[in-house]
Amino acid sequence: MGLGDLVQKAMYLGIGVASYAGEKAGEKLGELRVQVQKLADEMVDRGEMTTEEARRFVDEMVSRAQQPSVSSPDAKPAEPRKIEILDDDDEPVTSSNSQNSVDEMRRQVMDLQEELRRLKRD
Repeated sequence: MGLGDLVQKAMYLGIGVASYAGEKAGEKLGELRVQVQKLADEMVDRGEMTTEEARRFVDEMVSRAQQPSVSSPDAKPAEPRKIEILDDDDEPVTSSNSQNSVDEMRRQVMDLQEELRRLKRD
């Protein structure tokens, strides 16, 4: 086996691996498109988005998946997005009324502790 045969086999191996990776990536992209389309269809059925928004959503998600992820060592991880969970009758908590909420909760805990002590004595 000469050096030429070895180089030729290495080249064929590289082409084969690249071809296989391309096929797998295409399959995964197709699966992603199907899953995102199902999600978008459900959201349209529930009235959470229009069909035009759903189409743009699917296209955007697929294009994001096709973009290579580039992470540099200097890049900071993105901060988690802050969310608020509200009941229908709740107001958003702002920094000015959050201290009042904390104080109110502390007062309630102290009241409950006092009630518990009173019940234990009785």
